[in-house]
Amino acid sequence: MKTLLRFGQAVLLIAVVVMPAVLSATPFGQSAQGDDKSVNQDVHDAAHSTKQAAKKTAKKTKKETKKIVNKSAKKTGELANKVEDKTKP
Repeated sequence: MKTLLRFGQAVLLIAVVVMPAVLSATPFGQSAQGDDKSVNQDVHDAAHSTKQAAKKTAKKTKKETKKIVNKSAKKTGELANKVEDKTKP
């Protein structure tokens, strides 16, 4: 049982070591110039996504800040009215 397991591990190790070399030698891979273009496009897409996320976050932050400020102003006015009512003679 142990020898069968060791044999399986050896085959797996050989496959892991040899497969990248075999796959890179096959014509299925892209050319070097194609890789450069795809890398550039990936960077462009990542930058665009970051820009959109920043814009979305800024918009939500602005909206929430506005809500908090307005709610605080409303509560301040309510408390001022309470104090005024209590201090009337």
